[in-house]
Amino acid sequence: MNDASTTDEPIVDHEPTPRDQLGGPLVVLDGVNKYFGELHVLQDIDLTVHRGEVLVVIGPSGSGKSTLCRAINRLETISSGQISIDGVPLPEEGKALARLRSDVGMVFQSFNLFAHKTVLENVTLGPLKVRGMKSAAAKQEAMDLLDRVGVANQAQKMPAQLSGGQQQRVAIARALAMNPKVMLFDEPTSALDPEMINEVLDVMVGLAKEGMTMVVVTHEMGFARKAAHRVVFMDAGRIVEEAEPEVFFTAPTSDRAKDFLSKILTH
Repeated sequence: MNDASTTDEPIVDHEPTPRDQLGGPLVVLDGVNKYFGELHVLQDIDLTVHRGEVLVVIGPSGSGKSTLCRAINRLETISSGQISIDGVPLPEEGKALARLRSDVGMVFQSFNLFAHKTVLENVTLGPLKVRGMKSAAAKQEAMDLLDRVGVANQAQKMPAQLSGGQQQRVAIARALAMNPKVMLFDEPTSALDPEMINEVLDVMVGLAKEGMTMVVVTHEMGFARKAAHRVVFMDAGRIVEEAEPEVFFTAPTSDRAKDFLSKILTH
């Protein structure tokens, strides 16, 4: 996997919602720590994501970015601290956690589609099982979402019949089908061939334009520059620096961020 961005050119002409027009706090991490054995992978993380904000998390491999993303819906348990979604602390387990998780859409690096179900079945599964939707309504909503991400014509195919970029767009539609309050993207383009990356990023930019709250772990600096309200730079489990994209990319303040950017932006 490359730290270098493959999208130095603007993806689409997009200005995010002005910061002063964002809503109140939606995702709040307060003093979050996470250990894997002796390894301290998240160190005293304090972070607030506002309603409608696009937050991009970048940093070197092993810096804790993906663990941070996965902790927000408790795919990774935390060792101490608290995470809350829309004012509700994340429960430890059980039905309360499942309910809160349904407010948090997650898109992974590896698509994670059900291989034995069609594209349409993948997208309707959550609404049918979790939201209790009627079949006809779930199918109609799923087709609308597949159309929104540009793969409605693939609805009856199996995931293996699709390109990686198409599969990832189906995964985004599947997450959106739960009508989440926030979308988490954990390196959503890193498993894709270069020519497929922009088709996924274009969908994400569209979501940003619509005001979806998003936390995006990515190496795509073009996306970070164009779509983010704020860039968070992590290293060794800590948030080293955070700033608006133009400030971060043109005038980083920490030596670690300067070193990171000098390596990825010159290739």
